[in-house]
Amino acid sequence: MQTYGYARVSTKEQNEDRQLLALKEFGVKPRNIYTDKLSGKDFERPQYKRLLKKLRDGDVVVIHSIDRLGRNYSEILEQWRIITKEKGAHMVVLDMPLLDTRRREENLTGMLIADIVLQLLSYVAQTEREAIRKRQREGIAAARLRGVKFGAPGKETPEEFYILREQWRRGEISGREAARRLGIAAQTFTRWCEER
Repeated sequence: MQTYGYARVSTKEQNEDRQLLALKEFGVKPRNIYTDKLSGKDFERPQYKRLLKKLRDGDVVVIHSIDRLGRNYSEILEQWRIITKEKGAHMVVLDMPLLDTRRREENLTGMLIADIVLQLLSYVAQTEREAIRKRQREGIAAARLRGVKFGAPGKETPEEFYILREQWRRGEISGREAARRLGIAAQTFTRWCEER
């Protein structure tokens, strides 16, 4: 029987030290800890896949919290099923003692409670993710209504633009040549002509 740990942060900038420390305090050997720096939206994670391949009947997988496993309700439940039923391994969620399947042989009621808690927490994790997306969309829409512009700030229109635009309209120079003289892309010159 081996004890493995799994840690995940959503981006390369985030720090997984808190999770790693908790896994080591539980007794997981550093060589048995798998870490991904990827979003929890799906299970296309290289280290997680390596961990699944290593798992054998009776092994234990330790995670800090259920949202480190993922945020998609149905996929979390499916991965839990794969680990505990197909692989025959145990799951331990450190911040939720009810989610410890090592006790399942002792108490069928405990296993039922763990399954119910898992479903509830998985649902909450996905609902939270959807709420965050909704708030982001609403915030962006509200900002746009207030006139906030997103993206890089536009370039100031140089005085020479208006002269070059007239020369371009009269066919004296090409759009590419006008853009080159202004030090901008040809598409930017075309867009400025349409906007101004």
